Amino acid sequence: MALPEGLQSQGEYKVCKLLKSLYGLKQASMQRNIKLTDALQATNYIQIYVDDFLITGNNGRLVDQAKQILHKNFKVKYLGELKYFLGIEVLRSQKGILLNQRKYTLELISDVGLSGAKPVNTHLEVNAKFTTIDYDAYVGGITNPIFTDITSYQKLIGRLIYLTITRPDISFVVQVLSQFMQQPKVSHWEATLRLVRYFKGSPSQDILLKNSPCTQLTVYCDNNWAACPNTRRSVTGYIVNLGNSLISWK
Repeated sequence: MALPEGLQSQGEYKVCKLLKSLYGLKQASMQRNIKLTDALQATNYIQIYVDDFLITGNNGRLVDQAKQILHKNFKVKYLGELKYFLGIEVLRSQKGILLNQRKYTLELISDVGLSGAKPVNTHLEVNAKFTTIDYDAYVGGITNPIFTDITSYQKLIGRLIYLTITRPDISFVVQVLSQFMQQPKVSHWEATLRLVRYFKGSPSQDILLKNSPCTQLTVYCDNNWAACPNTRRSVTGYIVNLGNSLISWK
């Protein structure tokens, strides 16, 4: 039987190698997930290898049971207490758990080629406004060339989006720059590089999840009326605290 693209035969078994991470698959379109499912169903015997698997909870007995069930049905290696997971470093103190992406950030700076660049103190230039190609054509008088290396822009924005997991301080600027992934301009690329230079002076921002018991949710939100220059829509932001621990933001 001819195997679908991406499948390799190994004796009586057929092994499917995932070219995308599990995080990437979770964020992928429905069409891509359907293709993956069809490819898996096309073989009789499949082995799936998962590099990282995290089990967490507040009931130690249930966690142990879950590990036993996995070990019984799969070949699992227990790596001990969580310290580093998918680019996120986990540190423990008497106050709680600290999450940061310092190593991920330093690798990002190096990969972009800005290890020797000077750091900047702000994410964006003061009063910076970013517009689309269509907006420039409609208004007229705005001359800013298109950035031709769209793939590099998209990859860098994707890495920055992942970095917002522990850095609410960059959430707004990353959200703004991600709107131009289909038709970026040179000014958008320069702003993205400026953000990477900002990381040189601040390679990590820790998120503290306090160990004090609390069940109270507190939400803060803000709205900037008609702030988007391209659509004239409002810009809204919010943060969610569980007790004194920041758990969600946008």
